Amino acid sequence: MIRSTLPLKTRIRRALFDAYMFFSRVLFDPIALGKGATARVRALPVYAANLVRYGRSNRRDTLRFTVRDAWFHTYDRFSDAGSLTWHYFWQDLWAAANLFQSGVRDHVDLASRVDGFIAHVLPFCRVTVIDIRPLSLDWPNFEFRQGSAASLPFADGEVRSLSSLHVIEHIGLGRYGDPIDAEGPWNAARELMRILASGGKLLIGVPVGRERVCFDAHRIFAPQTVRAMFDGLDLVEFSFIDDRNRLIRNASFDAAAEAWYGCGLFEFRKPESK
Repeated sequence: MIRSTLPLKTRIRRALFDAYMFFSRVLFDPIALGKGATARVRALPVYAANLVRYGRSNRRDTLRFTVRDAWFHTYDRFSDAGSLTWHYFWQDLWAAANLFQSGVRDHVDLASRVDGFIAHVLPFCRVTVIDIRPLSLDWPNFEFRQGSAASLPFADGEVRSLSSLHVIEHIGLGRYGDPIDAEGPWNAARELMRILASGGKLLIGVPVGRERVCFDAHRIFAPQTVRAMFDGLDLVEFSFIDDRNRLIRNASFDAAAEAWYGCGLFEFRKPESK
């Protein structure tokens, strides 16, 4: 039996961190809950003082305070001005900027965030979204097709601009109602490559770092695994969102592989047919 050579404090710290992460993943985050409760308690006296000031300054009968319409949110003053939602802010901005700068006017997406990337793109581009779950959205330039990543509703080589952001890591785990399939990401990759036109562009966003499955939330891949998944396509760009939520353009696979839970951003192109 090989004993750990790490100092006792380090081993205790790691054990506590692992226990905290397991508890947070399976139940709830006790630190986030504690911070939220602390902010609310801190905000209560401020809310009361502000309510008195508002009552003294208000002269409009229709806008008088009533208990029935009270909505306590003073704790927002103790938060940052905005949140860079983990991975999604940089990922969606990276992909939308890529399409805009490329002059894309017709795009197909597999199951990316509608309230992020898709919303960014709709003002300048027609978008068709495929997802296994239903979606009701009425907006110009938007089309939804319910379908499976294992059988995309397009002919071979039909799509010139294609994306799937933070999606393929989920496929085959059953989280979204899809059938259990350990090969789900590889099957989806083959479908994406099948419908991609000669010379077409494919944008992929996926968790990267130490390769593992976090059932049934997602998988985390080594960057080299994702590259091999799309063998046959040319890699145009690899960028990386690190564990501190920083976007690193034109990153190395080695740096990304060392992440605990990073996000790899891949731009692929299908070679022109000869």
